[in-house]
Amino acid sequence: MADLAALFPSLGTATWLLVVVGAFVVGLSKTAMPGGGTIAVGLFALALPAKESTAALLLLLMVGDATALWVYRREPDVRTLVRLIPSVLIGVVLGTIFFATVGGDTVRTTIGVILLILIAVTVWRRRTARVATAARAGEPEPEETPSGPGVAVGRAGYGVLGGFTTMVANAGGPVMSMYFYAMRMPVLTFLGTSAWFFAIVNVIKLPFSAGLGLITRDTLVMDAMLVPLVLIGAYCGAKIARRIPQGVFERVVLVLTVASAIGLLVI
Repeated sequence: MADLAALFPSLGTATWLLVVVGAFVVGLSKTAMPGGGTIAVGLFALALPAKESTAALLLLLMVGDATALWVYRREPDVRTLVRLIPSVLIGVVLGTIFFATVGGDTVRTTIGVILLILIAVTVWRRRTARVATAARAGEPEPEETPSGPGVAVGRAGYGVLGGFTTMVANAGGPVMSMYFYAMRMPVLTFLGTSAWFFAIVNVIKLPFSAGLGLITRDTLVMDAMLVPLVLIGAYCGAKIARRIPQGVFERVVLVLTVASAIGLLVI
């Protein structure tokens, strides 16, 4: 016990409280609150130095990924995943370069601004498309599936931004939530696709983070102590998710994404 305590001489009670709550939020976000994981990003950023917090959180996110994969193993939209991965890889490489050359404050501000712009653009595009479709039909606004020549470009843009933001601050959740939101995915398909997407991406990110020297013995020991909180959060989220109406779920995604963006800007 003395050896374990010696690993974290600088972590006080407030710091442990932040990472404990953050670990629980990681699990909850993986099974019920896409985009809400950036709340955990903020908590870890408050508790630990910016770059060290990114590595510590990545390992916990991977535990959450494994749990979410089990819960939603039959739910993903495989076609969407396959189409996204190439552009995400580009984003991860760009994020690695950016992460290695700038400070933590610049990282957080950049991602916060990107998220706010994406929210505005996504909501505007969905609203105008639905109103136009309803006007043509002369009926109430229907549920539409995005289509047309701009979809591939938009998907690539979201993929690059998702890979970039998830590499530099584990903040790709809100970016991809906006994409899945725009796709009008049902709740469980949304959660299953998100689970598989981030499970793949976080495995890809791991060697990049290790190559930057961000994963240490201290990080591994702390994360091992926090794993039970991730699992508890994931269990609670799985119970909640199957009871959330589609409309409520979409509003929660938007609110959490806005809160995440603002949090990154003010931390």
